[in-house]
Amino acid sequence: MTTPETTWRPLIEAAFADRKLLEDPATVKAVREALDALDRGEIRAASPQEDGTWVTNGWVKQAILLFFGLAKMETHNVGPFEFYDRVPLKKNHQAAGVRVVPPGVVRYGAFLEPGCVVMPGYVNIGARVGERSMVDTWATVGTCAQIGKDVHLSGGVGIGGVLEPPTARPVIVEDGAFIGSRVVIVEGVHVGREAVIGSGVVLTASTTIIDVTGETPVERKGSVPARSVVIPGTRTKRFPAGEFGVPCALIIGQRNPSTDRKVSLNDALRDFNVSV
Repeated sequence: MTTPETTWRPLIEAAFADRKLLEDPATVKAVREALDALDRGEIRAASPQEDGTWVTNGWVKQAILLFFGLAKMETHNVGPFEFYDRVPLKKNHQAAGVRVVPPGVVRYGAFLEPGCVVMPGYVNIGARVGERSMVDTWATVGTCAQIGKDVHLSGGVGIGGVLEPPTARPVIVEDGAFIGSRVVIVEGVHVGREAVIGSGVVLTASTTIIDVTGETPVERKGSVPARSVVIPGTRTKRFPAGEFGVPCALIIGQRNPSTDRKVSLNDALRDFNVSV
């Protein structure tokens, strides 16, 4: 059976290895059709699997990079605003059931599911935001980031983009998560379902995430377990000049499974005194 992957992927992967193939009309057509499909939400940069893992679709990210080479710099006028870029803005928000508040920006090649709200924030090419999720004021969703349903990205949140290398996993924030003000999540970090990330937490691939809910600390990197409540922390590290505090993240509890998402979030903030 013919699928977008079998139709476009071989041409895109070949052109990514040899850019001269972008002179081939069939290859150009494949890249542009793949970007249109990405914009419509028919393909995505990373896909969830039934076992809870995610697979990065490197060929989709390659298509984005090739598109940058094909697209020409153009002036785009939107009311009183003028943009000069290779990538146009996304269109037809009303038909998609999406609310975008001026001067919020959603770039072509991103996909927002129905019920999303984008305040004066930014959603970059290749990103996907699930149903009923909120991108609050000055929050940014980077290239190819995958944001689930019913997620709240509070004011000033920075979700990093991961485009190169194409095989690198993008940032993933799963359904029902609440991301507090000024949180930074980058370098392919995976935030599990219904997690609560308190204000000011910085999560990178090298950030130590310490579960302090038991008798002894348990350390991890790169992922936050589902329903975890996380706050900023510091740990002491020795350097040649002495001992200094190094930032980390602390898992201090979990959302109560006996309550729904909204009540559970309120309980988490009250019980653990998490700032958002």
